[in-house]
Amino acid sequence: MSQPKLKTQTEIYQAAPFLKWAGGKSALLAQFRLHFPGRRSIRRYFEPFLGGGAVFFHLHPPKSFLFDRNAALIEVYQVVRDDVDGLIEALRIHQNKEDYFYAVRAQDPSTLSPAERAARLIFLNKTCYNGLYRVNRSGQFNVPFGSYKNPTICDEFGLHAASAALHDAQIEVADFEEAVLEAKAGDMIYFDPPYEPLSPTSSFTKYTSDGFSSADQRRLARVFAELDERGCKLMLSNSSASLIYELYQKFPIHEIRARRQINSRADGRGAITELLITNFTP
Repeated sequence: MSQPKLKTQTEIYQAAPFLKWAGGKSALLAQFRLHFPGRRSIRRYFEPFLGGGAVFFHLHPPKSFLFDRNAALIEVYQVVRDDVDGLIEALRIHQNKEDYFYAVRAQDPSTLSPAERAARLIFLNKTCYNGLYRVNRSGQFNVPFGSYKNPTICDEFGLHAASAALHDAQIEVADFEEAVLEAKAGDMIYFDPPYEPLSPTSSFTKYTSDGFSSADQRRLARVFAELDERGCKLMLSNSSASLIYELYQKFPIHEIRARRQINSRADGRGAITELLITNFTP
């Protein structure tokens, strides 16, 4: 296992998301801090919709269980944890050129090593339009080139810091319900599912080829209620859709101001209300 090349323990606490991710929470952490439990009170931490991992990297919990249904995403985290030097070596060859981007996008990932696959995903993420991760029904990445002038494709220090932060984390592919089967009283769980659309045209749930439906939202609400009865500390992010207010009406609902980034029109982006649901007082 590759060892993180960090000068001090303090630098581990500088670990931050190394991927752009739709709905990432980095910009919302200042608002979330009002609702987080104290770090010392977190015995074990579960995150079933890992995405960019902003909350995980912010909290630095001592024992973490990180999951997502997106197998390609989970493999990237596993490679960052286990083979960060091999990943950095594979990233160094990538170039921010349009023809090169489409050649890499067209590659068959199954022909690559884990480090090469992880480097491919990070490269596409850093150079594609708006930093989206979106796949078609066949599971093929289909976001176009982003035309950035000088994106940071290989952040060596940031990747080493992330590797150190992930060193003791369990990272696996799983559905959210399976991910929390072993959660016990006192454990903290943060859910950040694909959001319930505010309108029929605002849906963006294609992080995996099978999406995330309103039926999944209802199943998630049932799991949330069961974990509450189990004595877990819970936080959940979602849109301000009426369904979400309905599903979580028995719990404290906090309105968070967020900036919409995913829209094909620049004038369609702006401040919106998102919801943060909790079951405890910080």
